[in-house]
Amino acid sequence: MDVHDVKLTISAVAAAQYPTDGRPEIAFLGRSNVGKSSLINKLIKRKAMARTSSVPGKTQTLNFYDLDSRLFFVDVPGYGYAKVSKAARAKFAAMIETYLTTRQPLHGAVLLVDSRHDPTADDISMYQYLKYYQIKTLVVATKIDKTPKSKRLHVVKQITKRMDLNQTDVVIPFSAVTGEGYDAIWSWLEQTAGVEGSLK
Repeated sequence: MDVHDVKLTISAVAAAQYPTDGRPEIAFLGRSNVGKSSLINKLIKRKAMARTSSVPGKTQTLNFYDLDSRLFFVDVPGYGYAKVSKAARAKFAAMIETYLTTRQPLHGAVLLVDSRHDPTADDISMYQYLKYYQIKTLVVATKIDKTPKSKRLHVVKQITKRMDLNQTDVVIPFSAVTGEGYDAIWSWLEQTAGVEGSLK
């Protein structure tokens, strides 16, 4: 089923600003410019609901997107952008840590990695962090259309090995251009958030 109503409810910088109705939330995380906004826009079938940018580090707040008053997508600031000041990085890190470690409605996390490159140390650290706090995680390999079809299985295997994924977490290749991975990602989202069959 299509998502009919989507709105940006709040751009939060502190826990006091988070939504209070207890609806399930899925966090979207990844390096700056890995394609988080493009993935969110594709999933909700909107061209520019989540702002895409050619400027890394543009997202500086936790952006809560309300889907049909049933589920929140939470766009988390990108990590690993060197030109962001040390103070800004520390601020982002504290904000993200507070959200991930204390947020009761958080049902799972989508961690995006660039399929064209090996996962970075930051990607691996973020995955380990999510595992430490027992947050169910889906790894999405973005921009898979840039990889020949004959090599895509190898890419998935390399990401799985390099990130040392556990048996319950999977890698789904995704392309915002072709839509590859759309159904598989939505299936995971619906099951994880407990809204199966109601949003896609």
